[in-house]
Amino acid sequence: MIRTGLSMITPGHVVMILVGLGFIYLAIKKEWEPYELLPIGAGMILANLPLTGLLTQPAPGLGDGQAGMLGIILKYGLFHWNILPQFIFFGIGALTDFSPLIANPRSFLLGAAAQVGIFTSFLGAILLGFDLTEACSIGIIGGADGPTTIYTTGLLAPSIMGITATAAYSYMAMVAIIQPPIIKLLTSKKERQIYMRPMLRPVSRLEKILFPIVTAIVVVLLVPKSAPLVGLLMLGNLFRESGVVERLSQTAQNSLINTVTILLMLGIGASMPAERVFDWVTIKVLGLGLAAFCVGTAAGVVFGKIMSWITKEPFNPMLGASGVSAVPMSARIVHHMGQEANKKNYLLMHAMGPNVAGVIGSAVVGGYFLSYFGALR
Repeated sequence: MIRTGLSMITPGHVVMILVGLGFIYLAIKKEWEPYELLPIGAGMILANLPLTGLLTQPAPGLGDGQAGMLGIILKYGLFHWNILPQFIFFGIGALTDFSPLIANPRSFLLGAAAQVGIFTSFLGAILLGFDLTEACSIGIIGGADGPTTIYTTGLLAPSIMGITATAAYSYMAMVAIIQPPIIKLLTSKKERQIYMRPMLRPVSRLEKILFPIVTAIVVVLLVPKSAPLVGLLMLGNLFRESGVVERLSQTAQNSLINTVTILLMLGIGASMPAERVFDWVTIKVLGLGLAAFCVGTAAGVVFGKIMSWITKEPFNPMLGASGVSAVPMSARIVHHMGQEANKKNYLLMHAMGPNVAGVIGSAVVGGYFLSYFGALR
């Protein structure tokens, strides 16, 4: 007798399929991070349809053709080799213009301040009974950097990677809901109205070329385990700024990152079968991840207020909120809120500096966790 999926489906499978459909709805109807949420939702649905074999991972003695597509992605792209997040960073580097950060190095401080959320949730996870490696993986959600979350969790706590990665991308998609109330709570209308000149100083080609080289060398010497992320981020940027490998740069910016995004997001969705999701661990991870994101935003704004008080030139404290790694969503939120308060304000370029600094910062923190806690796994 041939078994059908209907005979094996459980209420948990049904719920996860509905969650996947919800992600697809948000991607299509609301246009919330569609490049991430749509394939994640599709991966969730496929992973929760019984008897498909899609999640079967390659193993010794397994015949040719018996491993499932999603199982192959999970084993080699995420769990075993963990190469997909690294290639995402390579593509991000090729797409990113670091000029706002180079023109205003103070942005590094705002990007660093926003990482406070990672460490507060790290401590919170320990208090709630998670071990050190799991606490690292949960805390890194606060950086709002999906690839760093995936890479760190894949090496430290792969059993919770699906929920940490989904939480990171979900909160990135909800930046427009999460950040504005926090910013308004911590700033006055007068502070939000502070006008900053829209133009930053011109950045020379030499500066753009030297930045990825110097940053990669300094950061990797200080935190060697950050090399797979920071190194590839800066390599992609060097391809962009060198001006001599245009075809390679365009490949990294388009076909490569698009292909890797499909594989990575399908893998994230596939790592969330119902059997792994429905327990208190999931609820605690989601709560801690949200707390990390909120604390990171608040810490960035508070540090922005300090900079506003001590700098001689006008400085809008909202820029601190863009220190989280949700590029470019956080920068856009700050820009829009600045224009709501003062129509003359054009904060986008100012906000992009802390935003890309946050990407570097979260990758460094991930490398720090791997350096000090990787041996505990």
